[in-house]
Amino acid sequence: MKVAIAGYGVEGESNYRYYATDSNNDITIVDHREPDCKIPDGVPIMIGDDAPEKLQDFDLVIRTPKMAPGMIKTNGKIWSATNEFFSKCPAKIIGVTGSKGKGTTASFIAGILEATGKKVWLLGNIGKPALDILDQVKANDIVVYELSSFQLWDIEKSPTIAIVLYIEQEHLDVHADMNEYVTAKSNIAKYQSPDDTLIYSKDNRYAVEIADKSAAHKIGYPDTASAHVSNGSFYYGEQKICSISQLRILGRFNQMNACAAIDAVWLFTQDNNAITAGISQFKGLPHRLQFVREFEGVSYYDDSIATIPGAAIAALKSFDEPKIMIIGGSPKGSDFSNLAKEMKNSNVRAVLIGDEADKIAESLDIEGFKEYEIIDNPTMSKIVARVRLLAVPGSVVLLSPAAASFGLFKNYADRGEQFIDAVNKLN
Repeated sequence: MKVAIAGYGVEGESNYRYYATDSNNDITIVDHREPDCKIPDGVPIMIGDDAPEKLQDFDLVIRTPKMAPGMIKTNGKIWSATNEFFSKCPAKIIGVTGSKGKGTTASFIAGILEATGKKVWLLGNIGKPALDILDQVKANDIVVYELSSFQLWDIEKSPTIAIVLYIEQEHLDVHADMNEYVTAKSNIAKYQSPDDTLIYSKDNRYAVEIADKSAAHKIGYPDTASAHVSNGSFYYGEQKICSISQLRILGRFNQMNACAAIDAVWLFTQDNNAITAGISQFKGLPHRLQFVREFEGVSYYDDSIATIPGAAIAALKSFDEPKIMIIGGSPKGSDFSNLAKEMKNSNVRAVLIGDEADKIAESLDIEGFKEYEIIDNPTMSKIVARVRLLAVPGSVVLLSPAAASFGLFKNYADRGEQFIDAVNKLN
């Protein structure tokens, strides 16, 4: 076939390796910008803003997740690594989506199932590129696949077990509107049958809307008939599993992530010891409400992954102490009004940064919240130096930006690493 690898980052490299194993494939790498990754020697390339629109002569176009299907013009088939994996995978797939908590929930599930002795593959946004390990997956294995809206955009098969966590405004810098974003998310359940299972957040209207349209067997969480928290412990129905103190990461939202995971694994195991082990051994993912250091009586936390207001709200609710929050960055089409309302009712001061600083400040002003300042032309060392002066012993400094990182940093990981470095250099 004549194959176009559309988008050449980490997944694009994986796509190339996979399709290059067939010597009959004639492969061209296509991107709308100069790729960060090295192009293999001798492979033709098409680079330019309009390059994805010039693929009419290709039989197959493998798009990278953030390249919207609508950007691609071809007479051939538009496909993706997720579609290819789902169509060829011999094992059961547990798919996890939502606006936040996907990686944590997927990690809980993988940890619990591994504690039972099962072979588990953790894939998607959080793990190895799926096509790199497809030929290693056996029928009795279990795949846990973290799925973004970009991966679900044009999916043609749903996982056996689908999990829909809390959904809110996200990626509106890429999706046309909230309807398109939720529609993409809903594809995780679109092709499920009554023999499949959908686990969904009962407290989120978007997740409920997806469940209402699903043919699958449905389990809402939290629910007293299945996974829930009662009197400081996790339960499944009336069966007590373990204390919530076994959870090593902060926040009620992570208790709910654990409930979703318990519902998922209950289909495979009801072993309290395995569930407790999977929950208690997970220390959290990098840049997700991660403790960095205590200095001068102040605790510093890196929550750089919080690129939407809802994630920042969840972080804010995780602490009773006085807080200094670092908020702002580049736009994702977010509405900051709910964050402003939560801050008005919390013991918090804010340092605003980046292109979204003025928009966030406007939302804060509407709510009458005045405990904020804007840092112009910030560097991370400048930001950390300022919050050090604002913080008092017994308080928490929280990098939970509620915005993307671009313009000031390479990505959320770079933002978090720079924060960690600056905090560790305080003396």
